[in-house]
Amino acid sequence: MSIRRLEPGKRMSQAVIHGNTVYLAGQVGTPGKSVADQTRDALAAVDRHLAAAGSSKSKILQATIWMSDMRDFAAMNEVWDAWIDPQNPPARATGEARLATAQHLVEVIVIAAL
Repeated sequence: MSIRRLEPGKRMSQAVIHGNTVYLAGQVGTPGKSVADQTRDALAAVDRHLAAAGSSKSKILQATIWMSDMRDFAAMNEVWDAWIDPQNPPARATGEARLATAQHLVEVIVIAAL
């Protein structure tokens, strides 16, 4: 089976396609924005990368969301709930972790089918 990499860089690719599965790198929003705005930014990036791979949010199999502070869980979920395809919700886990910088509040990682 072939492997195709989208937007490969020195450290990582933004997406890797293997067989009928798309693996996205963690997507973040603009540092310094609110958690809601960072979540919107991250999900817009997910949409872009999935489209480039030939997939969409309706085909997400699993999502992992890392937050710098779980006190922002409700604000992130409000944006997530408005964005997700309600007919095709993925398996999802959310946890708290120190992210790349103190200004990053949320990171979204998805695996999707083509």
